[in-house]
Amino acid sequence: MDDLESRKIQARAWFESLRDKIMTAFESLEREAPAALYPGEAGRFERTPWTRGPAAGGDNTKADEGGGVMGMMRGRLFEKVGVHTSTVHGEFSPEFAKQVRGAADDPRFWASGVSLIAHMKNPRVPAVHMNTRMIVTTQGWFGGGADLNPTLDAARNQAHPDTVDFHARLKAACNDFDAGWYDTYRKWAEEYFWLPHRGEPRGVGGIFYDHHDSGDWDRDFAFTKAVGEALLDIQPAIICRRMGESWSDAERHEQAKWRGRYVEFNLLYDRGTTFGLKTGGNVESILSSMPPVAEWK
Repeated sequence: MDDLESRKIQARAWFESLRDKIMTAFESLEREAPAALYPGEAGRFERTPWTRGPAAGGDNTKADEGGGVMGMMRGRLFEKVGVHTSTVHGEFSPEFAKQVRGAADDPRFWASGVSLIAHMKNPRVPAVHMNTRMIVTTQGWFGGGADLNPTLDAARNQAHPDTVDFHARLKAACNDFDAGWYDTYRKWAEEYFWLPHRGEPRGVGGIFYDHHDSGDWDRDFAFTKAVGEALLDIQPAIICRRMGESWSDAERHEQAKWRGRYVEFNLLYDRGTTFGLKTGGNVESILSSMPPVAEWK
């Protein structure tokens, strides 16, 4: 087995193991949520395997182009949470290949990753997004990141304790590899998770990186794993901190407003959404990031 195939196997196994750890942690929180605030039966993740169809404009005779597992839970504490993995391969359509590094002359690709988005019942508990991925064309790289999305005005600032702790944990993950990465990737997140038509950020940021290839694959893979582990560490802590707080109807409407901003970003600007739809991904999985309830005035 050559190095590239070995690396693909390692990356896929890690993404799937992280998925399982996140699901376990979230199901535990779902069970522990106080019944007085979250009545009813605790939810569980439902795993739905899917098989990838041909890429847009591709050859419909292709039999095996990978697939993934969509993991969804609709519960008491987690109003809607998706934790998904996919490993797909094939050829980009000619037009999309021009937009992807290393694919203009050879449209073949391989991609594997894990993604999550958690929309909480309680507006005092921030929504969160994370994904990490490995992509191979004629080149290869890692990408990903995590960002926090509070749904109350009072929590949408850099001084809020949830924001401070979230960023501190991501900074620690970056600093284990390069002291300059956190500032670079935090700035990238600020620029990426931005709604230009509104002139405002989607949330309070985090880190975002793409085309990450330092020339040392093992180190880059270890960094990508550290980002996933950071989310697994900090987000349950933030949820535990806030899930016992009560909320008002007015706060639920405020939450729905900011969820609307989340929808706008994902449908207009999100690269992952575009990549998934352009490469024949599972539509239900791709659009599962949409919140269950949102409002526009």
